[in-house]
Amino acid sequence: MGHLKIFIAEDDAIFAKTLQYHLSLNPDNEVEIFKNAKELLKNLHKNPDVITLDYYLDGSTGDEVLKSIHSQYPKLPVIIVSSQQEIKKAVDLLHNGAYDYVVKDQDTKDRIWNIVNRISAHNELVDKVENLQEIVEDKYEFSNLILGESEAMKKVFKTLHKASKSNIVVSVTGETGTGKELAAKSIHFNSDRKVKPFVAVNVAAIPENLIESELFGHEKGAFTGADGRRIGKFEEAKGGTIFLDEIGDMNLQMQSKLLRVLQENEVTRIGGNETVKLDMRVIVATHKNLADEVSKGNFREDLYYRLFGLYVELPALRDRGNDVLLLANNFVAAYCKKNEVKKKKFTPEAAHKLKTYKYPGNVRELKAICDLAVVMADGDEIHEDDIQIMYKNKLDELVQKEMTLEEYDKAIMWHFLKKYNYKVRLVANKLGIGKSTIYRVFQNELVEMKDQIA
Repeated sequence: MGHLKIFIAEDDAIFAKTLQYHLSLNPDNEVEIFKNAKELLKNLHKNPDVITLDYYLDGSTGDEVLKSIHSQYPKLPVIIVSSQQEIKKAVDLLHNGAYDYVVKDQDTKDRIWNIVNRISAHNELVDKVENLQEIVEDKYEFSNLILGESEAMKKVFKTLHKASKSNIVVSVTGETGTGKELAAKSIHFNSDRKVKPFVAVNVAAIPENLIESELFGHEKGAFTGADGRRIGKFEEAKGGTIFLDEIGDMNLQMQSKLLRVLQENEVTRIGGNETVKLDMRVIVATHKNLADEVSKGNFREDLYYRLFGLYVELPALRDRGNDVLLLANNFVAAYCKKNEVKKKKFTPEAAHKLKTYKYPGNVRELKAICDLAVVMADGDEIHEDDIQIMYKNKLDELVQKEMTLEEYDKAIMWHFLKKYNYKVRLVANKLGIGKSTIYRVFQNELVEMKDQIA
């Protein structure tokens, strides 16, 4: 339990001392006794965490004292202590804001002990939630989530801030790898909807025959294989934000259905008749020029205007100047920390090589290059030769797969296993990781090649 300041308002000196002793068995508790209402109310400025209040306190009734307490501190927990004859009045006090009531008998001190512990646990939970909320808000602060000091990014931050203060539809555009989902998250977690769900959907990654069910849900028996009701992504985002990535890849038939959902703010699950009212913020993203797609007949004009809203264009990394080095240093620091590797820094030659490359894969490509550079570097410095840039679009092809960091790590380990003829001990030393990590990741593959392993 955490520290609690407890006020005992009680004119029975023996009972008050007994209760004080019992509550003080927890050394974190600070317990103080008050013999009358005037003394109690005079000391409320000390900010107690809980008060035990005798219903009849030196001539004052619990109704009057409770009202006086809550006029100053409406959320302060007050436990009413009463005799058997005052139970009805105590129950009335509960309706008027008392936290709990306890009848005076031989078990009173134990009941109050349990109630106080419950209040302490609740307070700790509230503190944890508030702390987590602060962490989330700090993590998704625009300048923390999307690093950048260039003029191009300053304009982006300004627009993202405006977006977070409204409920307008936001359209995020930019080349692959520029951080469109990060921009959407930063808008959501800085908005009034931040405590509600953020639901991301990559439209391009869902087969056409499944996308309607994925977005809108279905009822049991709606089609072959529909063994039960499924809640769609729009319903999942209730009260929060739905992020539709690569919206430009949605076919015309689904565009028509999406338009209706956005116009009516309601959805009907496949195979159902019930309409479900929606309340969510919509953010869309695409690497395509939707205006061009409209002129080509690939995108509905009415949906285009419905989605346009506030326009956020993320610049390509090659147009962000010194942001390249800012991001690169951040990626290296993060990779070293996660993998418990000694911090490394770029030599001037390595920094120059990073700055002069054009990054067709943008920020995602830079991250992959930096992660690999840490692995390649033998000392505390990352040299020019440690930066493996695949100029023939090989790395661009790699980062466009949108793998997780775990999948990138696996690819790096496998690359070195092949390079060093599957010598696990040597590769573990090169990468600065344990042999057990490699065996765990490639258990099946290495079992088949046990004769080659050293």
